[in-house]
Amino acid sequence: MTATLPTFYLGTHQPAWLAASDVPLFVSHRRLAGRRTLPRAAAPWALDSGFSELSLYGEWRTSARQYVAAVRRYRDEIDRLQWAAPRDHMCEPDILARTGRSTAEHQRLTTADFIELRSIAADLPLIPVLQGWCRGDHLHHAEQYERAGVDLSAYPVVGVGSVCRRQNTLSAYLIFTELARETELPLHGFGVKTTGLLDYGDRLASADSLAWSVSGRHEPGCTPTHTTEANCQPYALAWRSELLARLHRPTTSHDDRTGVAA
Repeated sequence: MTATLPTFYLGTHQPAWLAASDVPLFVSHRRLAGRRTLPRAAAPWALDSGFSELSLYGEWRTSARQYVAAVRRYRDEIDRLQWAAPRDHMCEPDILARTGRSTAEHQRLTTADFIELRSIAADLPLIPVLQGWCRGDHLHHAEQYERAGVDLSAYPVVGVGSVCRRQNTLSAYLIFTELARETELPLHGFGVKTTGLLDYGDRLASADSLAWSVSGRHEPGCTPTHTTEANCQPYALAWRSELLARLHRPTTSHDDRTGVAA
């Protein structure tokens, strides 16, 4: 099959790229928070809520109102914000161990947080995120949103969390395939890297990745001021171009190997 991906957000921890890049970017709230001045975006971009806060402290220390105020500022001052992730609760085993909670509790907290954020700021482009770990978890979370009165189909994208560390595994493939087939929602894959995009990119409406920076750490810098390519914009853009080119080449689907219907 040929994988297709309508929108790919290049992850960056350099906020200045917002003003200097003509491709969609994915930037963390933790990189923007506290800055006195903000760049004016040259292209559409999306906001990550800064999930490392949960892994660092075992809880979200940024309150709902603080986060809403920050998102509003980014929307107004940076401009071209397509959507913002909520303060969701990931379900990776190490995160559950950090918080001392279960997958079901993290799903409940994620749903409650989204509803709270929307009640405070219905004007902001906040999106819902589905969380889970095992196959079926994300689908059950979608049903939980519906029971809470949230129409997932009303949003431009619905995020799918807790998949970035296993993006090239069969389990991740099955999660996205199940969601795409059962819900027909426009899905966004957080942190989906090259192998995952080649495998199930056609199940997604969009995705983001900072994988270029990881690989760039092992490359010598292209200028005397670059020790490595981990923070190099030309390197990141070249990585993105190669990724998008690969996504339009024929790939082997898991379907033939698992018997799962596409």
